[in-house]
Amino acid sequence: MQSIILDSVHKTFRRGFFSVGRVETYALRGLSLSIRSGEVLSILGPNGSGKSTTLKLISTILLPDQGTVMVNGADTRLQAQAVRKQVGFALASERSFFPRLTVRENLIFFATLEDVAWRQRATRTNEVLQEVGLEIHASKQVMKLSSGMYQRLGIARALIKSPRVLLLDEPSRSLDPAAANQLWQLIRDLAGMGITTVLASHNFAEASAISDRVAVLQNGQLLGIRDAHNISVEALQRYYRETTEEIHLREWPEGVPA
Repeated sequence: MQSIILDSVHKTFRRGFFSVGRVETYALRGLSLSIRSGEVLSILGPNGSGKSTTLKLISTILLPDQGTVMVNGADTRLQAQAVRKQVGFALASERSFFPRLTVRENLIFFATLEDVAWRQRATRTNEVLQEVGLEIHASKQVMKLSSGMYQRLGIARALIKSPRVLLLDEPSRSLDPAAANQLWQLIRDLAGMGITTVLASHNFAEASAISDRVAVLQNGQLLGIRDAHNISVEALQRYYRETTEEIHLREWPEGVPA
């Protein structure tokens, strides 16, 4: 069963209000992609390739200019509220949480924002803390967390509403190898629970460790997608290199200027 479907999706960012001097940036050019339920898909590409834009389109933070984005049968343009109930977007920036509140207090707050029933908030918070391995740190102020714990808290926040889809934007960025490995195991465990996960990354080790499939995105265009079960980092790097070298041989989607 397909959990997420992007069909001929275009996204353009414009700066300026008048035609003269207006700058247009093509973030996505006719992106078509299907992601299966319970799958971990890593999207690889350089900065500016459209990875984060793709995640924002799935989450309804952005809407497509052309094409369709479907999440478990709901159209992000026409049924945005239904999509948001199903999608958790993990954020772990310094401004994502209240630093002087505890881990538990932060999660209770975000459970309230996500309309988790008040009778279930404490129970759901305990469940999520256990899922991400932060139960023993529940009473610690967020400002005292390590980078790895902070990343886990970002995932906990995304999971608090029991989403069917989890979106991760470079989750192991700035983590040491041990913390990254722990985070990757968590992501695989969540996939084992049936959660569809889409990961934006430029970390080959990360993609190799956790992915069911890997998609290569560059200049807003899908260059290739392949199975990633048991793929080595070296093989993935070779696939990425060979795929991106072919970009100049491809034509841009019809009707979209290069």
